[in-house]
Amino acid sequence: MSETVELVVERGGERLDQALAALLPALSRAQIKRLIQAAAVTVNGEPRKPAYRVAAGDRLTVVLPEVEEPTVRPEPIPLTLVYEDEHLLALDKPAGLVVHPGAGHDSGTLVNALLARYPDIADVGGVGRAGIVHRLDKDTSGLLLVARDDETHAALQRQFKRRQVCKTYLALVEERVEPREGIIEAALGRSKRERKRIAVLRSGRPAVTQYRVVETFRNYTLLEVRPHTGRTHQIRVHLAWMGYPVVGDRVYGRKRQPLLPNRHFLHAQRLSFTHPFTGKEMELVAPLPRELEEVLKQLRRG
Repeated sequence: MSETVELVVERGGERLDQALAALLPALSRAQIKRLIQAAAVTVNGEPRKPAYRVAAGDRLTVVLPEVEEPTVRPEPIPLTLVYEDEHLLALDKPAGLVVHPGAGHDSGTLVNALLARYPDIADVGGVGRAGIVHRLDKDTSGLLLVARDDETHAALQRQFKRRQVCKTYLALVEERVEPREGIIEAALGRSKRERKRIAVLRSGRPAVTQYRVVETFRNYTLLEVRPHTGRTHQIRVHLAWMGYPVVGDRVYGRKRQPLLPNRHFLHAQRLSFTHPFTGKEMELVAPLPRELEEVLKQLRRG
């Protein structure tokens, strides 16, 4: 069964295909073009060409074709639990572990691991979602929340949407950061040049990142970072845009970083939220992985 999506244009002036690319980042440009050409996209009820310039307030209706859900196999991948009860669990995700199956990653993901250990949560939050409430990038380690029932999943997602969840990361960045604390406010969207990258764009979605310096080294700075919004790659893009790319980030920083060649130095260290059922204020902590501690020891030795 196909799915119909209703969207409203906030800022006018863009081509229809460009506006849809920003509003539906999961779709490729080729997919968007095919939908428009097949009249599966209408603007205020009328089909338009890809080059049509949208106006603020235009209502876009997109009929998405049915997508066959892939079969995700349980796999006995080790998990490090930080907290667990009958409603939810929190785990310390290692770097290198992809969260959801996708192109090129149909196995060896966190979903595969969760299905092996908790088969009853397979469809919590949606078919094949395995209760996962939020995401971490593949090479980001740290705390990740998983709901064990739909009611908990919906309650936690509401907290994230209302910005009631406090996420604190540790990031090692290149150069010495000045000022020592601040707030980065820069809208983010899918890059118009490279679809797999996120960029600072006027037409992007609002994004806010707060940081403070924890420790300074000769050519590096350890930061505590709190994202106030949850955009894709937000911390990495904001810091790189300021001139302080995350060490080891091969997308937004140096292509090769001898200090940390196999991952980037970004770790979700602390997570604070309200337990949906007990009402208790929860504060969970995941220690820095050994490989990141070794990097800091090396820098402290000079």
